[in-house]
Amino acid sequence: MTKVVRTDYAAIVRWVPVNARVLDLGCGDGELLKFLREERGAAGYGIEIAADNIVACVKNGVNVIQMDMESGLSGFENAAFDCVILSRTLQAMHHTELMIREMLRVGQEAIVTFPNFGYWRHRLQVLRGRMPVSRDLPYQWFDTPNIHLCTLADFESLCERLDVAVLERLVLDGGGRVVRSLPNLRGSLAVYRVKSAQHTDTTK
Repeated sequence: MTKVVRTDYAAIVRWVPVNARVLDLGCGDGELLKFLREERGAAGYGIEIAADNIVACVKNGVNVIQMDMESGLSGFENAAFDCVILSRTLQAMHHTELMIREMLRVGQEAIVTFPNFGYWRHRLQVLRGRMPVSRDLPYQWFDTPNIHLCTLADFESLCERLDVAVLERLVLDGGGRVVRSLPNLRGSLAVYRVKSAQHTDTTK
């Protein structure tokens, strides 16, 4: 039986250079790193805190470090990686600004994916007086790990505040299809490729 590839993985793999050095933050069971290794020849590390996910990473042949990334990435040197990935974890971070700064300190570029709280189905549930539950926000309000939900507009405003340049953006609807018009309303999942604006080549 062929395993279904998560919709945001297809976008991520296009933005990761061949043979890239990759750091995957909150890597879960290591499936993304395994996918990037198979598709792009990428090598690197995952960071994960849950013990069961550490075991799963080992089974997937993924190099994993068990640590709490909330305190930063001080164990890694500047520009140690070509790409640092934070996939569907941004909304669960306590120290969002610190994490984005640290990602762009240790990586040449970063890829960030997150559920869009501004998605029309989410807005409709809020209007009905309930917290949103969807494919990309599968938790109930009382057991959710998500503490900093945001919209596309919120994230881009934060990037501007942190002097982070958005290089590319892909927005997907609830069925995984690309959204081109009214993305902050019609998009369920956002995928961003970003870089420190101070290091962006403005001649291109």
